[in-house]
Amino acid sequence: MKIFWQSFIDATSSAAYIARLTEYLNTIATPGTVVEVHGISPPDRSFSRLSEFRCAIIAIDNGIAAAEAGYDAVVMGHFQDPGLYELKSAVGIPVIGTGEATLHLAAQMGRRIGLVTLDDVFCRMHLEQGDLYGLSGRISHVAGLNADPSDFSAAFAGDGAAKDRMIAAFRSVAEPMVENGADVIVPAGVLPGLLVGGEHGLKVGHAPVVNCAAVALMQAEMQVRLARLNGLEPARGPFCARAPQQAVDDFRALVAKGRGA
Repeated sequence: MKIFWQSFIDATSSAAYIARLTEYLNTIATPGTVVEVHGISPPDRSFSRLSEFRCAIIAIDNGIAAAEAGYDAVVMGHFQDPGLYELKSAVGIPVIGTGEATLHLAAQMGRRIGLVTLDDVFCRMHLEQGDLYGLSGRISHVAGLNADPSDFSAAFAGDGAAKDRMIAAFRSVAEPMVENGADVIVPAGVLPGLLVGGEHGLKVGHAPVVNCAAVALMQAEMQVRLARLNGLEPARGPFCARAPQQAVDDFRALVAKGRGA
């Protein structure tokens, strides 16, 4: 099984993170599964709805190319899942949204979900995700670390003190959520998810911490197997009808050539 993992981080400026994520995913993957992590340049920066939209366009185009190249699944490795349904409509292979998969699993682990996101600018977006995925009543808390992706670089490069500082920062955001009723804590981003992913049995108070990176990968492997077993795929009626080939071609031409297309 070959999985295309689309990160919204730059592979050069955040090389330590990309290398650590690639190593981690391939270590926990089922034997026979290969995960390739691909970045975006420029990455998601100047955090805003517009930046999310720009990166989504590139991610959709990359996902279509991955399907054409023979990958078995695409993971949108960005918790906000921008472009998720559009990519699902454009390809026939499984497309996994890290946010969608993790939130649904978290809802099985506890009733009230607390999200620790990278930056406060994403808080409203996560609440909108809850609405979209039918979980709006289950997300009880959302707060940001207010950290830049570069803040994680030292931790992923092997600096134990830097990792301890980042985990302490994560706890400082999550603890008030648990004190105020959250049953389960979700790192709402693969960056913080990878940071805490190596902490076996990690809890904040009584609340388990869900590793979104592992959830997304394992969901991808499961969906590929289910598709092979019995042809399971998203509903192709009004929910996620396959885009006509002309629509796919027009989209890819726009990305490749700009408005001149």
